[in-house]
Amino acid sequence: MNIFFKLLGAGVGMGAGFVATKLVNGVWEKATGNKPPKGHDDMETSLRSALAFALVSSAVTAIIQVLTSRATQRAITRFAKTQDIV
Repeated sequence: MNIFFKLLGAGVGMGAGFVATKLVNGVWEKATGNKPPKGHDDMETSLRSALAFALVSSAVTAIIQVLTSRATQRAITRFAKTQDIV
């Protein structure tokens, strides 16, 4: 059952990361009026803009990773407690 929770945690993390990426991209586009800087073919993006986007994106990714890890650990602990009761 431990492998199941690890796979579930990874799946939830990937799903949350996908949603967070879409959210950050949408907020960035609304706030700046420009598409998010991505890829090496976009040379007209300023370095400041690219760095700011990278920082925001990294911070959101780290927060999502911590939250999903904690939620998975809580679920594992809760499941282990209910298994002991049964």
